[in-house]
Amino acid sequence: MAPFNRRHVLGLGLGALSAASFIPPAAASGMGGETHGLSVFGDLKYPADFHHFDYANVAAPKGGVFSTLPTLRLNNQSFFTFNSLNAFILKGEGACGMELTFATLMARAGDEPDAVYGQVAKSVQISPDRLTYRFALRPEARFHDGSKLTAQDVAFSLTVLKEKGHPLVVTQLRDMMKAEASDDATLVVTFAEKRARDVPLYVATLPIFSKAYYATRPFDESTLEIPLGSGPYKVGKFEANRYIEYERVKDWWGVDLPISRGHFNFDVVRLEFYRDRDVAFEGFSGKNYLYREEFTSRIWATRYDFPAVKDGRVKLEVLPDESPAGAQGWFMNTRRKQFKDPRVREALILAFDFEWTNKTVMYGAYARTVSPFQNSDMVATGLPSPEELKLLEPFRDKLPQEVFGEPFLPPVSDGSGQDRNLLRKASQLLSDAGLIVKDRKRLLPDGEVFRIEFLLDEPSFQPHHAPFLKNLGTLGIEATMRMVDAVQFRARVEDFDFDITTERLTISPTPGDSMRPTFSSQAAATKGSYNLAGIADPVIDALIEKILAVNTRAELTAACRAFDRVFRAGRYWVPHWYRATHPLAYWDVFDHPKTLPRYQIENYATLVGERILWWYDAAKAAKLEQAK
Repeated sequence: MAPFNRRHVLGLGLGALSAASFIPPAAASGMGGETHGLSVFGDLKYPADFHHFDYANVAAPKGGVFSTLPTLRLNNQSFFTFNSLNAFILKGEGACGMELTFATLMARAGDEPDAVYGQVAKSVQISPDRLTYRFALRPEARFHDGSKLTAQDVAFSLTVLKEKGHPLVVTQLRDMMKAEASDDATLVVTFAEKRARDVPLYVATLPIFSKAYYATRPFDESTLEIPLGSGPYKVGKFEANRYIEYERVKDWWGVDLPISRGHFNFDVVRLEFYRDRDVAFEGFSGKNYLYREEFTSRIWATRYDFPAVKDGRVKLEVLPDESPAGAQGWFMNTRRKQFKDPRVREALILAFDFEWTNKTVMYGAYARTVSPFQNSDMVATGLPSPEELKLLEPFRDKLPQEVFGEPFLPPVSDGSGQDRNLLRKASQLLSDAGLIVKDRKRLLPDGEVFRIEFLLDEPSFQPHHAPFLKNLGTLGIEATMRMVDAVQFRARVEDFDFDITTERLTISPTPGDSMRPTFSSQAAATKGSYNLAGIADPVIDALIEKILAVNTRAELTAACRAFDRVFRAGRYWVPHWYRATHPLAYWDVFDHPKTLPRYQIENYATLVGERILWWYDAAKAAKLEQAK
């Protein structure tokens, strides 16, 4: 998921704000005066005079082509298709990778949980009350047509995103009150009094558009016109729904910034779009693209034995993943009557035999997901700690008793595919919820047959659904699958027009305001939000605000664990699986840094904080050509 923010006004006018009144507090950075970077808790790794990120190879050569499949989706983007180059609104299917074409005020460090360092902004000064941020812009920043990038462009970008951007962006900008340019080189952003701590970081990493360019074009329309960018790449050749190429800007103004050294090494980055994972694998084995992260355990276990692997032309590598795995699973749409009762939702969880599916369909490659914070220390375990209890006690009369005991865990089956004990418990839960069986059909309390449609957009998930649907049928539930194309799937999901669908929600190592568009009551009613389950719980809302208000990482961990207990008690999803590694396959024309950026490993090979780290090795490529 991925990888969100806010709004409010400071009473003073801009003319009353002097440079002397801006002093970055300790929580913003460890520096005095202006600061070169921001982090949630002020723990910056790199000093103001740092030369490059530790994990980047500053001697990496430039050149060559990097081609792969999309593995990171934001806003209106799809893994399988695109019909627009506007990836920041709700309309259309935006092309993945468009982030590469736009510069931002600051950019993430891959080896820190949340720190960002200057790109367009060379520094930022923060008012003592932390409500106003004054960004000083680099005079050398330019758009691709050579025009100067000014504070007016940044103010326009933040304002138009807040007013007309994708609902996910709008929600996360609600605590940004205004963005104004006091002159060409100075941007002043004002935030709400009770803003979440990570809002300024989100604002600092949003794309910067040209105000002049959009003076003659509507921002909120899908289009295949190439927009005017300012980033290290620009759109090159493309064919809608099939592929898009991003060409390196050879004279890019930011190439020698500390955050850029060792990055953006390929002359061309090409993304290929396939509708089917099996067909996509055939494309890779046929060298139609050069790099692949393997997400299908069946393919990884059985199909990487083609000649190019055996003779070394294709390299296989498994990299560790130390970042939170996120929440992947079947999300039940509680807006619909058949999922209103948590006992019904728990029955569905009991009906899924993960052990059989993992063994039979996924070659034992995965572990069970139990929490949205999986693979992190934010997962709740055992009895609540005193810190967790302090957060939970005010809501005791609104919460099930289990929240104050061991957190809910999905059951471990006997691995048979139809664990009779678990199915018996599921049947009893359904009966307790008033869903009786008549003529071998499970009926809802109003007498209507209990029907569930699983919405999916790729056939590779069908084998995982089939045994689950069979078990639901045993319980008297009419469960079916509906396969739709990527455009229809995204439209239906954004409209919450589904019973159950599969999604993976990515959680940040430092959860913050992105919790709102994912789990809040407001998001449950916001078209296009990540709150697929329709969670509308005042306690969840209150705990999100607690997460946003913490002052230390220890407090954050306790607050997330408290949230985790309440979320899991709601039975909003049938948890899937995860693995703490990334299986990679690539044609042997690349090389990459030996030091891995811990917090961006998921897109380590391609887009690390929107910056490319691998490089093309001409000697290897020549050897590969000779080996044909």
